[in-house]
Amino acid sequence: MRFSDKQPAWLPYFLLALTALFWSGNFVLGRGVRELIPPVSLNFWRWAGALSILLPFSWPRLCREREMLWRHWKLLALMSIPSICIFNTFIYTALQTATTTNTVLLNAMTPIFIGVTARIAFGVRMQRLQVAGVLISLAGLMFIITRGDWSALAGLTFTRGDIWTLGAALAWAIYSVMLRLRPMQMAPLTFLTAIIAMGLVLLLPFYLWELSVKGGFALSAASMASLAYVCIFPSVLAYIFWNHGVDQVGANRAGLFSHLMPVYSILLASILLGERLHVYHLIGIVLIFGGILLNNRPARRV
Repeated sequence: MRFSDKQPAWLPYFLLALTALFWSGNFVLGRGVRELIPPVSLNFWRWAGALSILLPFSWPRLCREREMLWRHWKLLALMSIPSICIFNTFIYTALQTATTTNTVLLNAMTPIFIGVTARIAFGVRMQRLQVAGVLISLAGLMFIITRGDWSALAGLTFTRGDIWTLGAALAWAIYSVMLRLRPMQMAPLTFLTAIIAMGLVLLLPFYLWELSVKGGFALSAASMASLAYVCIFPSVLAYIFWNHGVDQVGANRAGLFSHLMPVYSILLASILLGERLHVYHLIGIVLIFGGILLNNRPARRV
């Protein structure tokens, strides 16, 4: 999928917002099926399914761009490690034991990790307004998590799963910053198909190990529906949207959209489950959106 050069200015931000929505569902689902599908198996079959969806569309481009693929295969393999192999395997592993609150809180460190990684790798500095936007948005997220009572942070306890979440956030930051190195002549669909295929090869030994230790999983309506969702929305669509968004607005600005995930969870619970919206929800949502708007004010691209 290649977007038009004449796209509206708002389109990358809309696609990043959709990506956060799809990932919100991925977190909820990963927690919900933790007893049905082991974490590495869920990640492996997620990408195997995504690859089977993409191949009919990307195969002609893969053939036309095979020389470019061969020239950049080491870079593509390297980029597949944090994105395809590590991030979701770590998240699904974290959701085996970590609470949703802790997972959301620690995953919110992603924009900070992106800023630090971009600074170390490419010397990119976050502007003052961007730093302020990150801090305001993070404050909004904390306001929601603590229900407006900051003293509640002292009562949070952390588990081994939280370490997996931090590792996942760091892996995603590395991938997002590495997108600067993506061969720009390569079609986005070719790039995504290539890193998925290489990621699956690298993930295969870990899947076989888990299979020998934990066994497989039953093919049921629940497991198949779960795999269908993670193959299409947080995999194929979300990665295409995220890669395009980062390419257009930069990794630092794109990273802050991860703070929309708890917002989506709150709004969906209110609409679909009839859960009540509280004042602290609204204050937190306003702060998150305010931080995102401040972070994405027109300025020099970073």
